[in-house]
Amino acid sequence: MPTMMKAAVFVEPGRIEIDDRPIPDIGPNDALIRVTTTTICGTDVHILKGEYPVEKGLIVGHEPVGVIEKLGANVQGYREGQRVIAGAICPSFTSYACQDGCSSQDGGHHAHGYKPMGGWRFGNTIDGAQAEYLRVPDAQANLSPVPDGLTDDQVLMCPDIMSTGFAGAEAANIKIGDSVVVFAQGPIGLCATAGARLRGAGMIIAVDGVDERLEMASKLGADVTLNFRKVDVVSEVLKLTGGRGVDVSIEALGLQQTFEQALRVIKPGGTLSSLGVYSEDLTIPLDAFSAGLGDHRIVTSLCPGGKERMRRLMQIIDSGRLDLGPMVTHRYPLEKIVDAYDLFSHQRDGVLKIALEVS
Repeated sequence: MPTMMKAAVFVEPGRIEIDDRPIPDIGPNDALIRVTTTTICGTDVHILKGEYPVEKGLIVGHEPVGVIEKLGANVQGYREGQRVIAGAICPSFTSYACQDGCSSQDGGHHAHGYKPMGGWRFGNTIDGAQAEYLRVPDAQANLSPVPDGLTDDQVLMCPDIMSTGFAGAEAANIKIGDSVVVFAQGPIGLCATAGARLRGAGMIIAVDGVDERLEMASKLGADVTLNFRKVDVVSEVLKLTGGRGVDVSIEALGLQQTFEQALRVIKPGGTLSSLGVYSEDLTIPLDAFSAGLGDHRIVTSLCPGGKERMRRLMQIIDSGRLDLGPMVTHRYPLEKIVDAYDLFSHQRDGVLKIALEVS
């Protein structure tokens, strides 16, 4: 087996480059996977731009599809050569947060205060997935075998965006027949739209400024699409609901404007489910918040991980209830990752997700 590998490394703000790195050593609770396909996430772009701080020299990426190369001595129930994925969030299931039923927040609180992004380790606190090999910690809790017959592309969305988008629908407790509006139809918003459909929403309204994304939203379950560049979204949503407001709004962008609109369109007693990553303080308008008397719920979610979560997501795909393969709009080899970042960060050429073909 070789001792070196190619990996995408954060050099400094504005620079992620391919470098040669030693193939990781593994401990008794770890696994080494040979990555076959991975992708670039909006969070990786925040890292590239220096908007989310990580150590210089860190290998980035958190969405791995691959094959088990080596298993730690304590890891049972898997075999070398098995196709697997691991969630972007890879919790230990031993922390207080995990045992309190909130595994995505594993490691969030510690002696030096709060660390946002909870149990997100790949490409954040440890080396990540945009590389030829990846060390998966707590492997028995986090490796999930890929069902026979599913392609890398079909399961590539499971580790992060599908889990996150679905979490937005789940946290909102969408009931059969609910009216739901999803703000922003990037990859996470599209998965939230698909999740709302699977939860049984009666009317799903998708909002975006790019018509191609709204077309994709229609394919994934949106009944109505609104281009915010052409209509006043708040008044349109109120019109569509007969003035009642929606049961649930899902915010999947992370801007003051979309958060505020998501608050303005919910009914009294409605739920705002927030998935966006915000980079500055939010302001809650007094009228939209009904001065605190509206019986509103505002809930937030971080991508649930772990092998059972991944198994459930792949079951949805395996059963044919949802196909996210069409969200892969571009393909690059790992060696061309600088070009892939340039395309993705500038949102050119209708890009949704890029499949980085590693091996």
